[in-house]
Amino acid sequence: MDLYGALLFQVTGQQLSVAATRSTLARIQALFGGHLPSPDELLAADPGTLREAGLSWRKISTLRDLAERLSDGRLDTDVLSSQPDDQIIAELTAIPGIGPWTVQGALIIALGREDVVLPGDLALRKAVRAAYQLDHLPRPTGSSRHRREMAALPQPGDQLPVLRRLRTRRSTTRPPHRSREPGAVSGAGL
Repeated sequence: MDLYGALLFQVTGQQLSVAATRSTLARIQALFGGHLPSPDELLAADPGTLREAGLSWRKISTLRDLAERLSDGRLDTDVLSSQPDDQIIAELTAIPGIGPWTVQGALIIALGREDVVLPGDLALRKAVRAAYQLDHLPRPTGSSRHRREMAALPQPGDQLPVLRRLRTRRSTTRPPHRSREPGAVSGAGL
């Protein structure tokens, strides 16, 4: 998945489960002959049709703003892909509706930047709790306690293996009922 596709995925999945995100993306792909729309195709689409596919008006606005910037040359995915993480985050978070978490997820998915850490990601926080036998989930805030707790994170490049271990463990020992913890968000679908 390229950077634009990963951002489309990430924006679509904001505050949704991975299953709901995939369902919405499948409906969007159906509108475009089985593929995700290019920026120009997205701009040509009737916003009402995108709404019927499951996108909120806010997400439609965000994706159209992103598509406009890519279409008119204000943003170039090839140039962005060669920039440091902080610069990519700064440029993309200038778009209303795209925050650092969304960009960081896209960096992991599209650019394979395994040294990007999503400290607010519930799966990562659970993996850190299990890996370091903490009696609580590390907090997803910027507090000094959070910084101490997240110091237990694996070194850069280790986030994906930790998440994969958690996913493997979860798929073989899935509890009969899974409740959603406060603060759980979808995103990278890792």
